[in-house]
Amino acid sequence: MNYDPRLQQHVDQHPYPLLFATISGAHLYGFPSPDSDFDLRGVHVLPLPEVVGLKTGRETVEKTGFYDGLELDLVTHDVKKFCGLMLKKNGYVLEQVLSPLVVLTSPEHARLRELAVDCVTKHHAHHYLGFATTQWKLFAKEEPPRVKPLLYVYRVLLTGIHLMRTGEVEANLVRLNETFRLPQLPELIERKLVGPEKGMLEAADVAFHHREYERLVAKLETAYAESKLPETATAADGLNELLIEVRTASK
Repeated sequence: MNYDPRLQQHVDQHPYPLLFATISGAHLYGFPSPDSDFDLRGVHVLPLPEVVGLKTGRETVEKTGFYDGLELDLVTHDVKKFCGLMLKKNGYVLEQVLSPLVVLTSPEHARLRELAVDCVTKHHAHHYLGFATTQWKLFAKEEPPRVKPLLYVYRVLLTGIHLMRTGEVEANLVRLNETFRLPQLPELIERKLVGPEKGMLEAADVAFHHREYERLVAKLETAYAESKLPETATAADGLNELLIEVRTASK
């Protein structure tokens, strides 16, 4: 993709070597507005002395704020922590490693992408159900209600249903709706793309979206119950092998 070149500067300035850096958030989900910040996510490698010594390095590196006019939220995890998260029912990390919006990549990133397929389980449904509940509460308590948290609700539920049915991690709401064809989504996405001035909803619309929320939650629960995905991840040995290779090569 053609991303803002200032993102590359922040990747280059990272205090540790990176295996990958990808774009997440609204840009990945298919509905960035003009004022959307850039969510950069990735994996760094702590040098061996900062792993085995008494003084250990940072497992997580965060950088948030405005830099040269760019609003940035950068979060990276050390490779060991990230591999551990991949083995849990954590949809976030799978979306990050599989994001098609790549700022930096490596052969190790390619291997992580391959191993991510064997990390998908039916119990990732719990991640998406929990996140949808949180986002709906955020949407419902706001006055006036905003489009942004509502789109996050739809995105999370459709991603979860699609994952349970196909085993494919798809975070882009526009592409998801090519399958689900929810008629309300194109207008909501367009309003988010335009910016804050059209980012509010009428209170009368909330009842409709509440019914849709409950309907899609039920669909995700059914998709979970009927899913043929495995109960547990099978990528542990592969991730362990990769981690040892990466760590022993670091200095």
